[in-house]
Amino acid sequence: MKKQSSHRQYNFPDADLYLQCAERLKYASRDLKEFEDYGYTAQRLQQFKAMCQKFRDLPDDDELVGDQMVTTEKKYKAAEELKSAIRSLMTRVAMKYSNRSGRYRKFGTAKMGDMTDAQLIFCGRRVVRVARQQIDFLAETGLNENVIRRVSQATSAFEKAVNIQQDKVADRDISVERRVEQGNKLYDELITLCNIGKDIWAEKDPVKYEGYCIYESNNEQKKARKAKAESESK
Repeated sequence: MKKQSSHRQYNFPDADLYLQCAERLKYASRDLKEFEDYGYTAQRLQQFKAMCQKFRDLPDDDELVGDQMVTTEKKYKAAEELKSAIRSLMTRVAMKYSNRSGRYRKFGTAKMGDMTDAQLIFCGRRVVRVARQQIDFLAETGLNENVIRRVSQATSAFEKAVNIQQDKVADRDISVERRVEQGNKLYDELITLCNIGKDIWAEKDPVKYEGYCIYESNNEQKKARKAKAESESK
């Protein structure tokens, strides 16, 4: 059964999640004595801190997209080099056979510009195979093993570039999934810590209580600040 994709349980950026956790860690360290009354020990606080550091060190999506773009650019370059090598060989074939002949069509290079990556790889291999079969007939056009080897090497280089690019796409998918999973765990622990902190200070210190409140959007933050300002003006 295919694993379902994880969904983020929080609606603010990962950087904000980290900063909120770091801030609440300081508050909880200050209030550790009170937290221990809830069974939330110094050891658990250290574990939470370690989770934060691990989350902070994960590569973000900009890094992963950048890596993917670099490999995609290399793939495009390799594709153009392969097409150039094939065109050079096919120019020699056209000198010998009509481009409407069966011998020419056997190379299967029609509409090369519209081929998918997989089709282009197969095309390169086919051109090498057919060219070697007909090398004696095409020798007078300058077709030799060096010309064929250029296509063969370009095909291998392009296939490698395609595989690397696909690996980077997969790496990004895995990293995004891992980041969401770790972010959700971090958020769950943050909520637990904040709920304890609010319960500790609910009837004792409104300022400290406010420090454990999480506002998940700018709109909510604005509402909270407005409400606070209104209450202070009364």
